[in-house]
Amino acid sequence: MKFKPLILTIILISTCTCAQDKNPVNKENNHEVVVSDIAIPWGFTFLPDGSMLINEKTGEVIHFKDGVKTEILGLPDIYVRGQGGLMDILLHPDYKNNGWVYFSYASTSGKGDGGNTTIARAKLDHKQFASWEILYKASPNSSRGQHFGSRLVFDIEGYLYFTIGDRGNRDVNPQDITRDCGKVYRINDDGSIPQDNPFVGISKAKKAIYSYGHRNPQGMTLHPVTNKIWTHEHGPKGGDEINIIEKGKNYGWPIISYGVNYSGTKFTDITEKEGMEQPIHYWDPSIAPSGMVFINSDKYGDWKGHLLVGSLKFQYLDLCTLKNGKVVKEERLLDGLGRVRSVEQGPDGYIYVGIENLGIVKLLRGK
Repeated sequence: MKFKPLILTIILISTCTCAQDKNPVNKENNHEVVVSDIAIPWGFTFLPDGSMLINEKTGEVIHFKDGVKTEILGLPDIYVRGQGGLMDILLHPDYKNNGWVYFSYASTSGKGDGGNTTIARAKLDHKQFASWEILYKASPNSSRGQHFGSRLVFDIEGYLYFTIGDRGNRDVNPQDITRDCGKVYRINDDGSIPQDNPFVGISKAKKAIYSYGHRNPQGMTLHPVTNKIWTHEHGPKGGDEINIIEKGKNYGWPIISYGVNYSGTKFTDITEKEGMEQPIHYWDPSIAPSGMVFINSDKYGDWKGHLLVGSLKFQYLDLCTLKNGKVVKEERLLDGLGRVRSVEQGPDGYIYVGIENLGIVKLLRGK
């Protein structure tokens, strides 16, 4: 009888562990470290010559070519606080002809103390950026350190989409289209507003908003077949989501959610409501997703067409097998290498993964 407390403790620990690690480990994968010694590779992209531009969250852009890392100068002041800093980076679809590189980062410009997410573009001139243009600046500033977003994606029509989290103001920002934050946005490549954006004709609405009711989307990618925008976002404790973004739709945060407060208390009693979109998938417990890409090459056999999502919390790359637009199976790749921050498919068809305190690794299938 005296061993019962110990046995109960072991059972509880085992149960919690299984709940946290419910996705099986796929051991039929390996990796190659391509770029080492990067602390937080928040975003990266490939130049036409195959070299890479890598954003360090602390405010540096690293050019990597032929084994050599060079810092690119000419960045504006970056507001580094909490989850904010230098975030995503993306080339214009016609980069070879126009040279534009797009950035999301936190800055202090504008009204109020603190900072907020900014979208800008610049041109790479040898070893520095020039011709900076601010395309969008979220307002007002906030000294809170959470939920800046912020991924960048071009669609096939040349519109630029970006995400901004609710900045920790969940009860005000996400459901109010007259306010920034907690939204997915769509603009033209020069920062102007498409006239068919859903809220263009509404007084006081933020005209760049494309969808609303989001918490903190840190993953966004274009489906290679349907050309629809897919996002994932951090939930609170539980309730991380994958969503397919539709024009003008409300994704419910914080009115509906599959999560609870970090303390375990509820902030809502409902997971569904008329007029609010359901996620195609949610995680409970949360995996803390960051980075997202579809496998769209023949390098990985029958993995082609499926989705990869990084896990910050559990430190793996989540292979999400899809069927009829739903996640039907999940497996852990690159298990235990570190917090997966960013995921891209390279021009060579291989998947590259940004892992904190390691660098950029190439995903290889097979042992």
